[in-house]
Amino acid sequence: MNGRAVLITGASRGIGRAIAEGFARAGDRVAIHHRDSADLAGQVLAGLPGTGHTVVQADMTDAAAVRRAVDQASDTLGGLDVLVNNAGVFTAHPVTSVSYEEWQAAWQQTLGVNLIGAANAIWCAVRHMRAAGGGRIVNVSSRGAFRGEPGQPAYGASKAGLNALGQSLARALAADGIAIATVAPGYVATDMAADRLAGPDGDSIRAESPFGRVATAGEIAAAVLYLASPEAAWASGAILDLNGASYLRS
Repeated sequence: MNGRAVLITGASRGIGRAIAEGFARAGDRVAIHHRDSADLAGQVLAGLPGTGHTVVQADMTDAAAVRRAVDQASDTLGGLDVLVNNAGVFTAHPVTSVSYEEWQAAWQQTLGVNLIGAANAIWCAVRHMRAAGGGRIVNVSSRGAFRGEPGQPAYGASKAGLNALGQSLARALAADGIAIATVAPGYVATDMAADRLAGPDGDSIRAESPFGRVATAGEIAAAVLYLASPEAAWASGAILDLNGASYLRS
């Protein structure tokens, strides 16, 4: 088969969709994962160039469903060369204004999708990659892992955990020819962010970057494609900030 076999979680919209389109344009075979957006995933599938693409479904908090989706992607695509962990949730739960029950639910859901779900997808994908002699894993994190997310603390914590997970496994899996890297975007112009960017906070959000704008989904996708490339093995363990200098860390 031509190209590589690529699974992208959370690929029915936004950043994930742009990543799927980028891999397909490069000649790769793509599995588009979604949780409950079958129509949107079907639209992405229909618009991808090339052939051999597929759609898989799973709730990332369901470990058995994650395993089925990864195995289905590998079976349909004829292997698995690249995993992109892009699926994520972003739920407001300010510590001073939510109930204890709401607080617990937000932490359980956010960590379940953003960190544990990603970890489970990696575990499953590694079984296929080791059998094939190697692969690439790219995790989509956030600048919130570094600057903090006061209104969504579970999100910031989950992304910080994802960063540490990627670095730990970069060391664990190098001998198997599997490289793992991470991108950490700031605000991105997607449909999920459209209302806030068009609202009263939009100008201040854009002003966070000296470029006076937010990222496009295509800019994030371009970085993911590089980190998933054969040439990027030496970036294993790296966390690439993609926030337009809106937040600089030492």
